[in-house]
Amino acid sequence: MRSVAEHQQVVAGLIPAPAPARIPVGAAERLVLAADVVAPLNLPVFDNSAMDGYAVRYEDLAGAGPANPITLPVTEDIPAGRTDELTLRPGTAHRIMTGAPIPAGATAVVPVEATDGGTETVTVTEEPGAGQHVRCAGEDVRAGDTVLTAGTRLTAPALGLAAALGLEALTVHPRLRVVIASTGSELVPPGTPLKPGQIYESNAVMLAAAVQEAGADAVVAPTVADDVDQFLSVLEEFGAQADLVITTGGVSAGAYEVVKDALTDAGVQFVSVAMQPGKPQGAGHVNGVPVLTLPGNPVSALVSFEVFIREPLRAAMGLDPARTRHEAVLTDPISAPAGKRQFRRGCWDADKGTVTAVGPPASHHLRWLAVSNCLLDIPENVTDLAAGTTVSVWDLG
Repeated sequence: MRSVAEHQQVVAGLIPAPAPARIPVGAAERLVLAADVVAPLNLPVFDNSAMDGYAVRYEDLAGAGPANPITLPVTEDIPAGRTDELTLRPGTAHRIMTGAPIPAGATAVVPVEATDGGTETVTVTEEPGAGQHVRCAGEDVRAGDTVLTAGTRLTAPALGLAAALGLEALTVHPRLRVVIASTGSELVPPGTPLKPGQIYESNAVMLAAAVQEAGADAVVAPTVADDVDQFLSVLEEFGAQADLVITTGGVSAGAYEVVKDALTDAGVQFVSVAMQPGKPQGAGHVNGVPVLTLPGNPVSALVSFEVFIREPLRAAMGLDPARTRHEAVLTDPISAPAGKRQFRRGCWDADKGTVTAVGPPASHHLRWLAVSNCLLDIPENVTDLAAGTTVSVWDLG
């Protein structure tokens, strides 16, 4: 029987790190930069007004105030987007809008609130300081600055910065495309009336959400009955477009194990892993595509994803891989099977530093996984834990 750590190494070795790619800025959200971003221009690009008001020479308004208003002729009107180059003559003002270019010769902007708002002439009741309300070219970013470094995850502000610098695309670690295929003749889609012996398919929905939450793209293949030829046909069709294929079901020791029957001689090794839940696992390549086969019970499937797939999947895309681990104190006693590393559903209280195991350990109790915020990681050599014992928990939040 393979240990959890040994199977983690096998899985990590199968998940490919894609080559860096140029991705349009608008499609790069949450991706990770594979190369530094160097500013090709200044930000601001040009000196511009920080206020709606009047571009002036501050020297022309020395001593201005409520008791000493100064009136200047307004010789130009400068909205944002005006592209011709203007020069402010001494003793005059240009009406200017926020973001509009500062005319040559201007040394300050007087906000409209400190004036009478005139258009032919303007009366100013506030003495401006030198450079007042002027955004200088390059005061935020200088051309040649490294503004984002490789390894940075692209947030909304980072993408806004890239767009402001005129960059159409960025070099990133692209998302992996993960195909999910559920198997089982008993499975029917939600919304379909159930016949005796049928259940609703849930693993594909659940794993697709987990894959996308991990930062990859998920593609759900049609659910496959326990038919080897049908399964191989779906695998061939969808695997050709995948960086990774995840299957669920059909990997145990009984009859009608379609995944095991189809892939045993096709490049996938099926093993038992010393864990609960999630003992039956498979990993390998089919037609050059990595394939990971998970158990069909819902809790086993998702716990297997967390334990084996999520971390190397994120690492391959340059993302911080690991779930946060914490030490917490058990509120109630629990037991675990000898020789198996157990992952129990739990509720972790960060404020109190405590954790409570919830629900039975069996792999079909999906309800309790849905209300958990952590997994308790119980070593394989531990069978009984008393209340007050410190245990390791994986934060699923």
